[in-house]
Amino acid sequence: MKKENKKLAQQRRAEERHKKEQREKRNKILSIAIPSALIAILIIVILVDSFKPFSNSSNDANEASTEAVTETASYSTDTSLTVEDGDTVNIDYVGSIDGVEFDGGSTDGNGTDLTIGSESYIDDFEDQLIGYHPGDTVDVTVTFPEDYGVDDLNGQEAVFEVTINGIYE
Repeated sequence: MKKENKKLAQQRRAEERHKKEQREKRNKILSIAIPSALIAILIIVILVDSFKPFSNSSNDANEASTEAVTETASYSTDTSLTVEDGDTVNIDYVGSIDGVEFDGGSTDGNGTDLTIGSESYIDDFEDQLIGYHPGDTVDVTVTFPEDYGVDDLNGQEAVFEVTINGIYE
């Protein structure tokens, strides 16, 4: 009887050890999986946000003010006008790196409004438009920041062919 009880006790301890090992494995997996999933979600959010090329945290206010401008006014295509600091312009652009267009680097001909001097685009993108006129096409050269958030663009020099559609008056 003692041998039988001893054997049952050993089996019970072995089962308890096995259950404990399984719990520890599960906890270890969860301690890695949950933070990894959160990081993956964060990366997805960043990538989705990167489809708004060149945006920074102050861009939301600029977009809101620009939306108000576009609802109440239209832009002028008068070629005698000149882009100046503070002007809101409507532009189209196509960006490329080493002659190859990249995802998120184009307005696809839909136009977008930009307030010159708002610093809502990278580097000196906006400054390179000053002095041009509606109808002009300008090659704007910029370098993406090393920490831009899109691996293929980080630290890369890009050329944007920008067409100035008009200036809001």
